[in-house]
Amino acid sequence: MKLIHLSDLHLGKRVNDISMLDDQEYILNEIIQIIDGEQPDAVLIAGDVYDKGVPSAEAVTLLDDFLFQLSQRHLPVLIISGNHDSPERLSFGGRLMAGAGIYLSPAYNGSITPITLSDAYGNVKFWLLPFVKPAHVRRYFPDESIENYTDAIRVAIQHMNLDVDTRNVLLTHQFITGAETCESEEIHVGGSDNVDASVFADFDYVALGHLHGAQNIGSNRIRYCGTPLKYSFSEVQHYKSVTVVDLGAKGDLNVHTIPLTPRHDMREITGTFAQLTDKTYYSATVTDDYLHIILTDEEDVLEAIGQLRVIFPNIMRLSYDNARTRNSQVIDSAEQVKRKTPLDLFEELYELQNNQPMSEIQRNYTKGLIESIQEGMK
Repeated sequence: MKLIHLSDLHLGKRVNDISMLDDQEYILNEIIQIIDGEQPDAVLIAGDVYDKGVPSAEAVTLLDDFLFQLSQRHLPVLIISGNHDSPERLSFGGRLMAGAGIYLSPAYNGSITPITLSDAYGNVKFWLLPFVKPAHVRRYFPDESIENYTDAIRVAIQHMNLDVDTRNVLLTHQFITGAETCESEEIHVGGSDNVDASVFADFDYVALGHLHGAQNIGSNRIRYCGTPLKYSFSEVQHYKSVTVVDLGAKGDLNVHTIPLTPRHDMREITGTFAQLTDKTYYSATVTDDYLHIILTDEEDVLEAIGQLRVIFPNIMRLSYDNARTRNSQVIDSAEQVKRKTPLDLFEELYELQNNQPMSEIQRNYTKGLIESIQEGMK
């Protein structure tokens, strides 16, 4: 059974206040062409279909057109919601669309009914597990021990009643421990949303969404396909692609990718203002890409971004790399902060404000309060 694995379309997204809708329409049409060439048996979309829980009318129209084109090809399409989606809004009309082969996961309610497709080797059961937090799962299984995200996913899977002799494919949208991240993703401070990959041991393929860089977790059996477009300058080195999964008999799995070529690439260029505005340089430079321009001038250039935009119309960001910026005092890098838990950060703030560390009673109270807030956030 051949599967196309997509995720994190983020329809309606704006990057540096520039709408990506035209770029998204372009790349979805390219994906349709790849699907026509590959002739898959199903398309999987593993969450973050939209960029916002209440998407714009234009984003909804774009998804409607994409799904209509897929339905015209009589392709089963299986979709889950991600952390950027509203599961209730995304699944609206799901029971009606199932008749056209478009399967939308409902908001998690403690019970998941698999979608069964068949090929020459028998049945494949597809389990649609949308983005969930521990509180979502604990609501339906109050007697289970659910202390973290790994527990939540483990309990949700345990209650699926998997037949391990059948081929099982899971669609889910979570952050798996050890995966590589970039700045355009919403990851909890301190890694409190990590899920251990061991919970997926009984699945023949796990189609992951959430992280923007395509990558395997341990093996190609557990995979992030990544975004179809670059959505931040932390992704400039990413190679965007479509993941194609060939699922043979039980235990037989092959995965390969097909590159995607965007309407506009996203790049960084560095140099002095004089170098970048020299006709010899810019006439030989592709100027239609989305650019982060890094000026190395020691002094700020007056109205630099306006002058540069005449030559580079899609400049998104301007910054400086010089002695002044390199000598700027930075308390903690973003990566250092990311590794700290919310409790660590609050303790540092408390000690800074009060000139003494928190007591054990205060620490335990704060820890409980943070956990309660995290679980209650929708």
